[in-house]
Amino acid sequence: MFTGLVQSLGNLRLLTDDRLEVLCSSSDALAILTDLTIGDSVAVDGACLTVEEILPQGFIVTVSPETINRTTIGQRDRTSTRANLETSLRVGGKIGGHFVTGHIDGIGRLVSSKATATSWEMRFAAPQSLTEQWADYLSRYLVSKGSIAVNGVSLTIADCDAGGNWFTVAVIPHTYEYTNLSQLQPDEWVNLEADILGKYVEKLMVSPQAHAHRQREVITPDFLAANGYS
Repeated sequence: MFTGLVQSLGNLRLLTDDRLEVLCSSSDALAILTDLTIGDSVAVDGACLTVEEILPQGFIVTVSPETINRTTIGQRDRTSTRANLETSLRVGGKIGGHFVTGHIDGIGRLVSSKATATSWEMRFAAPQSLTEQWADYLSRYLVSKGSIAVNGVSLTIADCDAGGNWFTVAVIPHTYEYTNLSQLQPDEWVNLEADILGKYVEKLMVSPQAHAHRQREVITPDFLAANGYS
């Protein structure tokens, strides 16, 4: 579990088809490497990966076929040259963004980025080749003022259309400067994770099994008496 607050930037290099080397920036490597141990989880551009080997300035992970197919990790020519990094949330730690699982739903592309007086307004939509993926896994979770993680960065959706075909976010200067969002060019790809709360609400609303289970647990006077209430 993560919060969507990026701690460092790193450079990625595929060692083999499924092994990835992540090298942290020397200036802020300690934010990631301090107390990092084998088996820890790190969000790499929002994708949760497990540390298998620790290097002096980074670490090595193995990437599953599903992660390669669902994320930009296997598409480095289509995205920023550097990746956002965040270590997993510790019990008792601050939740400055929102709950981010590190399980990417799909890929989006930057449509435009425009500087305003107080922020950068960025618009994202589906890559032309991935419109079906977007429709299946992302569009229904896009709601105005809802949360979304873009390359692992916790952001609030400022606007979106009714069909969920695009959305915009307002990125404050600090976030823009210290993440790879500032390096994105139009048509470059990003990892997207929708808010997990929306997925659970959808499950409860549409699942016949969930409704049946709730009906079996209706609180009645007999239920209260049997559980010590009178």
